[in-house]
Amino acid sequence: MHAARPLFSYQRYWAECFGTAEFLPMSRKEMEAQGWDSCDIIIISGDAYVDHPSFGMAVIGRLWESHGFRVGIIAQPDWSSKDAFMALGKPNLFYAVSAGNMDSMINRYTADRKLRHDDAYTPNNEGGKRPDRAVLVYTQRCKEAYSDVPVLVGGIEASLRRIAHYDYWSDKVRRSVLFDSKADLLVYGNAERAVVEIAHRAAAGEQMKDMTNIRGTACVLPELPQDWEMKDSTRIDKPGRVDPLPNPYVYANEEGTEEGCGSKQAAANEPEEQVVHILPPSGGHKRFIQLPSYEKVRNDPVLYAHTSRVLHLETNPANAHTLAQKHGDRYLWVNPPAIPLQTKELDDVFELPFQRIPHPAYGKARIPAYDMIRFSVNIMRGCFGGCSFCSITEHEGRWIQSRSQDSVIREIENIRDKTPGFTGTISDLGGPTANMYHLNCKSEEIHANCRRLSCVYPTICKNLKTDHSETTQLYRRARALPGVKRVMIASGLRYDLAVEDPEYVRELVTHHVGGYLKIAPEHSEDAPLSKMMKPGMGTYYKFKEMFERFSKEAGKEQYLIPYFIAAHPGTTDEDMLNLAMWLKENGFRADQVQAFYPSPMASATAMYHSERDPLHRINYKTDKVYIPKGERQRRLHKAFLRYHDPDNWPMLREALQRMGKAHLIGYGKKHLVPPTQPANHPSAKKYGSKLSPQGGQPRKGRILTQHTGLPPRQGAGPKRGKPAGRSPAKGR
Repeated sequence: MHAARPLFSYQRYWAECFGTAEFLPMSRKEMEAQGWDSCDIIIISGDAYVDHPSFGMAVIGRLWESHGFRVGIIAQPDWSSKDAFMALGKPNLFYAVSAGNMDSMINRYTADRKLRHDDAYTPNNEGGKRPDRAVLVYTQRCKEAYSDVPVLVGGIEASLRRIAHYDYWSDKVRRSVLFDSKADLLVYGNAERAVVEIAHRAAAGEQMKDMTNIRGTACVLPELPQDWEMKDSTRIDKPGRVDPLPNPYVYANEEGTEEGCGSKQAAANEPEEQVVHILPPSGGHKRFIQLPSYEKVRNDPVLYAHTSRVLHLETNPANAHTLAQKHGDRYLWVNPPAIPLQTKELDDVFELPFQRIPHPAYGKARIPAYDMIRFSVNIMRGCFGGCSFCSITEHEGRWIQSRSQDSVIREIENIRDKTPGFTGTISDLGGPTANMYHLNCKSEEIHANCRRLSCVYPTICKNLKTDHSETTQLYRRARALPGVKRVMIASGLRYDLAVEDPEYVRELVTHHVGGYLKIAPEHSEDAPLSKMMKPGMGTYYKFKEMFERFSKEAGKEQYLIPYFIAAHPGTTDEDMLNLAMWLKENGFRADQVQAFYPSPMASATAMYHSERDPLHRINYKTDKVYIPKGERQRRLHKAFLRYHDPDNWPMLREALQRMGKAHLIGYGKKHLVPPTQPANHPSAKKYGSKLSPQGGQPRKGRILTQHTGLPPRQGAGPKRGKPAGRSPAKGR
């Protein structure tokens, strides 16, 4: 593993003499109270400012502050003019722009592209407080406010749009957000190392546009460097050719490339004064992969899938190459991912002086996202599951970064002693996945050379540590603390990992499940599961047996709540029918349903757009992947998940007849839907009814609350038969 400069080893900036602010200032009055005449860095955030380590801009702001910088924050500014962006004056170093903890488009629109009217990251759950494509809009306003001030963009929205990407909302491939926003630099992932280096280099007088060699960043270059070796990945096999598929990792030869870059002739024709010289990132080599250009991936879905595959193979910080992608007459230059934080560094980040509450400017307004995580503790980062529909890997990486047990215990004690309203229950000890704490590769050498897209699919890697003993020990320490009555686990559980350690399952089921435990099989059929990179149902049944056995031993009545996805690439109508029959046979009824949402840069999104499978080698002869598209088919797939809802029965009856499955229409237990509507249903007159008001209703069973990717609806706690609320997008 490459060495990285320790996160807190820099000499502090001179402004450290002003000390630590109670809250990062949101107004001139607060700045003056701190004795500031100006801010060194001003953060623009699409979220309300909650000074809590679960809110990314609070973490970055407090980190910069710990290095001596004066950091102000403008949260959810009025973007109709530049005025709100000038509220704290002109920053001495730069603006830092983020759409917030969620992508602004996913935050604003449903998977059916319908407008949402709420926003859990806004006071009083009010919608419309951030613009669509917030990174673009905020950056434009910053440039209008002070044209000579550099703008750094980051956060989940910028991170997942760092290269040319398919945009679901406009149904086209868009340029890297760095080009469209005209920002000076982009940081991706959990960016602590990058943002600290950027701030100190800016403070030393370096121009942001010249910071071309920082890990975890992307920048724009006028030309590619001629003193680097290039691996040409701009082309793939063409139809009709019989020669072997070119290896995308073969070095470019002297004849140059299709783009004319890297060839001797191109270098000879380049004026000497325009040749770009770039130092490699720390620990790196002067080698890069040239991806197909934006113009090519925009016009060729197969090349888009190929590009997605190369990108995902280049995510291991220990062996990833720098990537280059031409946009017009310039080049996007994406440095390798940042070196993961060590445990001590991660501890120090989470133990920065957070107030753990919203800024006082919000008064008594409720911020639902804060209410959800107020008594929770994040114990780790990253996910090696590699689920194709999930963007956690693309953002946080596959390397698990874990805090120490002592640090987690200290945070629980702080919650107990300082957080208003604490009644003794820790709502979650988790992260992207509940049970990957301190799980990584057994061999550093193997890990450093690995390019697997998942450590657990198609099978669990033999080199992966699956011993959950550190997690089990942490749970025991947490619940033994004085004043702590219960410790719940609310993050999604990777059950295929859990079954490898029965003692962990016993501990979890006996002490940390509040009646319901959410897990995510996602589907019952092998075809869509293979496109999701999820295990088959055999592992689910194995975990279910353990769960029920240990619940019985503990004398508790507890239930599993499995989540499923509708309309995922590779899913046919027949697959959804089989899943619906499985749900009915097992007595499950879905409260809300989750339709596949093509988020930027996910592998499944590349499938959706290209109809090819980037999880495997791509060429023009590759068989197409079946993609359920169009509003009607996506509605049908969701209707199968809610087979028990009379509103869906007409659509399902029509589909069953079309599919030659009319024998599944009837009143019996083996039928999916009845032939008529309930007598009191609005559609009864149109479709006919011979049922009583209660007739044809599904038999009582467990109700599923399906994951939607947003924080929960607020309300009473879970009741038997119907768990309240939805969980956050913490991954699976």
